[in-house]
Amino acid sequence: MKNSLFQSTFLRKLFAGLALLGVLYALVFYFFPWDALRRPINRYVSAQLGRRFEITRHLVVHLGATTTVQADGVELANPEWASEPFLLKATAAEFDIKVLPLLFGKVELPRIALTEPEIGLQIEPDGRRTWALSRNTSDQSAVPDIGSMVVDQGIVKYLAAAQGADMTVQFSLARESAGELPLSYKVNGKWRNDPFTASGRTGGVLQLGKNTAAAFPVEVNAVAGKTSMKAKGSVANLADFAGIDVTFDLEGRNLEELYKLVGVVLPSTPPYKLRGKLAKHGKVWDASQIQGVLGNSDLSGALSFDQSTAVPLLTGNIQSKRLDFVDLGPMIGLPPSSSSVPKTVRASSSSGKASSLKRDLAPRSAAASRKVLPVAVLDVARLRAMNADVTYLAADIRHVQVLPLDKGSVHVKLTSGLLQLEPVSLGVAGGSVAGSIHVDSNVVPAAFTTRLDVRGVQLNQLFPGVETTKTSFGKMSGQFDLKGRGNSVAQMLGSASGEVAVLMGRGEISNLLLELIGLDGAEIIKFWLRGDRNVPLLCAAAAFDVNKGLMTSKTIVLDTTVTVINGRGTVNLADETLDIVLYPAPKDQSILSLRSPLLIGGTFGSPSAGFDKAALAGRVGIALALGAINPLLALAATVDTGQGKDADCKAVLAQAAKPRTELSNVGAKMRAVKKN
Repeated sequence: MKNSLFQSTFLRKLFAGLALLGVLYALVFYFFPWDALRRPINRYVSAQLGRRFEITRHLVVHLGATTTVQADGVELANPEWASEPFLLKATAAEFDIKVLPLLFGKVELPRIALTEPEIGLQIEPDGRRTWALSRNTSDQSAVPDIGSMVVDQGIVKYLAAAQGADMTVQFSLARESAGELPLSYKVNGKWRNDPFTASGRTGGVLQLGKNTAAAFPVEVNAVAGKTSMKAKGSVANLADFAGIDVTFDLEGRNLEELYKLVGVVLPSTPPYKLRGKLAKHGKVWDASQIQGVLGNSDLSGALSFDQSTAVPLLTGNIQSKRLDFVDLGPMIGLPPSSSSVPKTVRASSSSGKASSLKRDLAPRSAAASRKVLPVAVLDVARLRAMNADVTYLAADIRHVQVLPLDKGSVHVKLTSGLLQLEPVSLGVAGGSVAGSIHVDSNVVPAAFTTRLDVRGVQLNQLFPGVETTKTSFGKMSGQFDLKGRGNSVAQMLGSASGEVAVLMGRGEISNLLLELIGLDGAEIIKFWLRGDRNVPLLCAAAAFDVNKGLMTSKTIVLDTTVTVINGRGTVNLADETLDIVLYPAPKDQSILSLRSPLLIGGTFGSPSAGFDKAALAGRVGIALALGAINPLLALAATVDTGQGKDADCKAVLAQAAKPRTELSNVGAKMRAVKKN
């Protein structure tokens, strides 16, 4: 009993003593004159960092595992190489610091509150940064881990030569309640060496740490160069721009400019306006629910940009309900004026078919020197800066001047500088063009390979502006198999080698068009008076060998029940010139015929068509000579005996796909046709 009482009394005295020591300890540290330690602390920190640190007025410390430090007047200088004198200069600062990590040289600040701070942040291309708290400012482990920051008003200056950044941020905290967004800010300066401005509001507590769970609200209205963005949402980690979840409105003159701003490789485009949702988790950016316009085309879909790998990866799916073909011009390197390509043959109305066609067949000279093939240089550095796996689908293509495209899709893959458009699928004139295009930017100049297959293209839809083909019908097929080198479309095609072939089976074609090509006056008059009619088309083929940009004909033939037309010639992709001769041979007899080879020449930008003047003059001369003797004999020189023979369509279509060495008899066949 005494023992128990003794133990109870002893424990009470022990606990009372410990409590007294605790109170004394608390009183000592509460009333401890911490200001007496300001100078020793200033000297110690300055020596450790290799730069001046000073608490200028008052110091209070609340010890614990996480110690709270309150200081009036704080100055922490920047390294000598920095442009700004201070990393931090504040009227007052209060921060929590974890003691245990500090013993191992790691600064962890779960919370920091600053009054009227001036902050100077600078990072050099070699990795030196002013906020690394060490003599070795390239040591990234010396960067303090800050959880959250509270500021009232002040200035932050940020300078990063490698990013082309030189910005000043001014911020102020609303004195009265401003809801969830009490902190306003304004940014002025440069980003990527372009003018940059921004303004907006955020929450009063800025989350900077990697392990913070609570996101804070943010509003942004930024302009960089000719690109502007508005965003509203939340950010979990401002230091790493992590945990972003915002809605955005993005507007600019060219999507290509985003490469300079954020490193995303996108094609050249007309002005655009887009909106959607933007999220970032880790190093992956996700843009979803994208809606907007690009030029006159609509755009929707989702994209993801992964920066976690050595080479960033862009993936996603984009669609257009309606694509204005003109908007593709900048993407493929076409100048604005080339959105409208002159047509070789055009008629204003059915009543003036013959006269309008003759006018369009006359040589042109106004735009003879204009280039058509895109000359914009491929930026190979950008192709190596990013990988990609993106699909694009256009449900309806409008305003196509050259080919009547109606829809299209492409799968774009970019891997280590190798660009693959595979598959490419286009709806053309009721048919399709499908295949692949590869561009390898790892060689200089870049190498390209393309194989496109044409199937079921409707003749009457292929040239909608040509009156004489509107009532024609038939299905065309073809193949383009080319390889070349160059840093633009013009260079690539100008050096290309391979094969090109276009084939057509049975159908119908305008008889008026055939008689105009053959200068059959009697037939032209008949069809002009009675109206045009179609004649059966037996077959047509045009096949070329391509060698270093020069397309040389293997086969050119068009066979109908009334006329067979053979041809030969070249197309120079390097200088964009045409040199083709067509030889019409009728299968019926006709008077007033001035049969002459049809010459197709000029350039891609200004093609021309005319007749062989020597052959035409010879036939006219004979008619005039006979007319001097007897006017009736003049008709004899213009009478065509109609001895043109059917082409062997099966053989022609088969030969069009054969190598050139197997078609050395093309010239002989033409001579035989002329002889007959």
